Amino acid sequence: MLHKSRTAATAAVLIAALAAAPAHAWGKKEQNLLKGLAAAAIVGTIIYQSRNNSPAARSYSTQPRYYAAPASRTYQEPTRYKPAPKSSVYSTPAARAFNSYTASERRLIQSRMTDAGYYHGGIDGAFGPMTYRATKALAGDTTGTDQIATVSGAYEFYDLLIR
Repeated sequence: MLHKSRTAATAAVLIAALAAAPAHAWGKKEQNLLKGLAAAAIVGTIIYQSRNNSPAARSYSTQPRYYAAPASRTYQEPTRYKPAPKSSVYSTPAARAFNSYTASERRLIQSRMTDAGYYHGGIDGAFGPMTYRATKALAGDTTGTDQIATVSGAYEFYDLLIR
């Protein structure tokens, strides 16, 4: 209501100002000021009315809202994340076969895989993820990954590299 009365008061002041002096007697600045005030009053009224007619303004209610409580309150244990067990490269048949060789044979296997362009790690004789990836890639390109799926097949694969 206050905003409507302000708009009405602004309009009344504008009308009184127009009646007080002829428009042609005013300077250009006074006329532009009057136009600006009239435009501000009109835009303010439009914005005020659009806010009051919005769905959010109409849905507001002074009545309190009551929500029904659930019929029974029981505690339910939350489900917890359980990651799937990961198969470690250290427990694969290829790792078991690799680790059964002597240290010099293991370094020889790694150096042969380096020469073939499959192994890019240090020649340390230790079986790790890089050795496993190289073994799997080389087997996939030559004899097939089915061969290193068993310990006996992995022995055959590594024996071919040592010779």
